[in-house]
Amino acid sequence: MPFWRSCYRSFSQDAVGVEEVALLTREFLLKADCKTSFGDIEETLLWSCEQRAASLAATLACRPDHSPVWIFGYGSLMWNPIFEADEVASGALEGWHRAFCLRLIAGRGTAAHPGRMLALKQGGRTTGLAFRLPEARLQEELMLLWKREMITGCYLPTWCALQLEDGRSVTALTFIMDPRHPLYESDACPEAIAPLIAAASGPLGTNAQYLFALEEELTRRGMQEESLSRLAQQVRTLQQAWPKQA
Repeated sequence: MPFWRSCYRSFSQDAVGVEEVALLTREFLLKADCKTSFGDIEETLLWSCEQRAASLAATLACRPDHSPVWIFGYGSLMWNPIFEADEVASGALEGWHRAFCLRLIAGRGTAAHPGRMLALKQGGRTTGLAFRLPEARLQEELMLLWKREMITGCYLPTWCALQLEDGRSVTALTFIMDPRHPLYESDACPEAIAPLIAAASGPLGTNAQYLFALEEELTRRGMQEESLSRLAQQVRTLQQAWPKQA
């Protein structure tokens, strides 16, 4: 069984809600029209198929060697990768930290009521999962990944040195926030982003659900981040204080 299928099943049984994995599936992404499937995205921000293909080609042209291609997952890729992988291992990335610094206008937010999506900013250290892609299906799996992550070209796909839990050092593709992108938000302090995350929702569900699922996945794997847990608690507190809709 491909890894993405087994991961999908285990999360849907154990997590706080099934909606996360029920909506963003491999089948959904393969058929998705990026202009409409994730919400109303401003045309000037939306990348075309040709732009995504050019970005992928440029990234592969910088592949440092002929060793296997690894992907570093630090957000929803950890529990819902949807691509096939020959191997999965815990790993640590030095020099980057998680930050909700991407204005979320589609998927789990809208332009009128934006949320915040996760990205990586410089400094610190991040733990997550490394996925080794099958060479025979490399192009197919990466094209799907680009369709998922690079809808607006907000990330910089970067080859980074990754230390795996078993001591191996590998080079992994990592999606890092592009600070020049118009959706980049420099203020990622909890007081600023908690109300946004608590309220935002879109075609793929709520922004809060993403945060809670990430918190649960990190806890399950022994990778808890105190700052992220505090943010999740702030969001819960805000939601509990709001009057419930009839």
